[in-house]
Amino acid sequence: MTLADFDAILLSRLQFAFTIAFHILFPAFTIGLAAYLAVLEGLWLWTKREAFKTLYLFWVKIFALSFGMGVVSGVVLSYQFGTNWSEFIRLTGGVIGPLLAYEVLTAFFLEASFLGVMLFGWKKVGPRLHFVATCLVAIGTTISAFWILSANSWMQTPQGFQIMADGTFEATDYMAVIFNPSLPTRFAHMLLAAFLTTGLVVGAVSAYRLLKDRAAGTHVEGWSESRISLVMAVGLIAVLAPLQLVVGHASGEVTHKYQPAKTAAIEGYWETRADQPLHLFGIPDREAQKNHFEVSIPGIGNMIQNLPRDEVIKGLDSYAREDQPPPFIPFFGFRIMVGLGLLMIGLGAWGAFLIWRRKLFDSPMFLRFAVLMGPSGFLAVLAGWMVTEVGRQPWVVYGVLRTRDAVSPVMTSQVATSLTVYIIVYSIVFTAGALFILRLMAEGPVAALRHPDPRQDRAPGTPLAQAPDDAPGDPS
Repeated sequence: MTLADFDAILLSRLQFAFTIAFHILFPAFTIGLAAYLAVLEGLWLWTKREAFKTLYLFWVKIFALSFGMGVVSGVVLSYQFGTNWSEFIRLTGGVIGPLLAYEVLTAFFLEASFLGVMLFGWKKVGPRLHFVATCLVAIGTTISAFWILSANSWMQTPQGFQIMADGTFEATDYMAVIFNPSLPTRFAHMLLAAFLTTGLVVGAVSAYRLLKDRAAGTHVEGWSESRISLVMAVGLIAVLAPLQLVVGHASGEVTHKYQPAKTAAIEGYWETRADQPLHLFGIPDREAQKNHFEVSIPGIGNMIQNLPRDEVIKGLDSYAREDQPPPFIPFFGFRIMVGLGLLMIGLGAWGAFLIWRRKLFDSPMFLRFAVLMGPSGFLAVLAGWMVTEVGRQPWVVYGVLRTRDAVSPVMTSQVATSLTVYIIVYSIVFTAGALFILRLMAEGPVAALRHPDPRQDRAPGTPLAQAPDDAPGDPS
């Protein structure tokens, strides 16, 4: 395939998809990790147990690195709105612009202000005030997710606006814009995904350390840091993974109501009919308008959608070819997301059973499974966002503004050059950052505190009295 086979629209979409795929991994992790840090510091203040402080000091470094990479990758996305999607901003800026501004004013400033206290204020403020700073950073990450999800959800289910004579969008009811139909379930779905992503990573790191100790013949008495964090992670996964399934189903019902073409692509429905089947597997073929190698369960598609069996569900044949979303990615992305979700439920249930039997730390098979499931939250988030964004095509604002009408008037060669540069730079910078974070995780919370840094003069009793750096997360 050569450059001639592409156009500026496709390359712009690929570039935005590539950069946002990197970016979303970091907020999906830091939203949950910020809340986890607040819990750890609160437990330390309440119980005075050193294990909670040790865990906090370990994970706050990883949070700082992840937060920094998330900010950098997010700035790149903002630039692309001007370079690749200027028509989108010109036409919808009256609606989207204020939502993004609110995110900066209410969330980013809050995060940026108290992140400094959280990382560098240990010897400047008291422990309770420091805990408040940690909580405010966690709240800020959640508020940021709210505004970003509000803007994106409006693009999925637009309301509260009018189109002016010059084609630009003007908000007529900002409460309707903000609280559009798909926001509540999508916001809850994303928050749960972020908490599960963090829980899976924490569980994987804890299980890895326990496996390493077992392989080395190290016997740990009592509740070590890894044991505590593994129990916390298993408890979170056991509760939130089934809840995520319920919330995800509710989000799917909203999608069926407002974006029936996306539902048809997700489910592989080509024919408009009642009593739809449930397609477990197939290879959607847009040219042939059918699925190849289809494996289905007849008659339960309507039941999955909470619809009467005799109610007609639209298939992709109800839409002109140019209005059909490309079904391949939504079809398989949805199944990957659901499959990983079921594995998470299994992990949580198995872990809860082992806790009940008091055998959680004595099951190498479970610990290995927990390690393998570490990246599953990131994979599920990526799969879910691909379902959401590709399933919306060919619209950038569903049913109102087509993607082809939102792209900047740029040359194909220019977009190809910038995409190549992004791929090279991201591959180097973010791979290095990810490898460094993985190395920190592999060392574990106790190893990170064994070698105090002689450069630091710490006052006894401060939270970082045993920490290697006065500014956790500082990679210098």
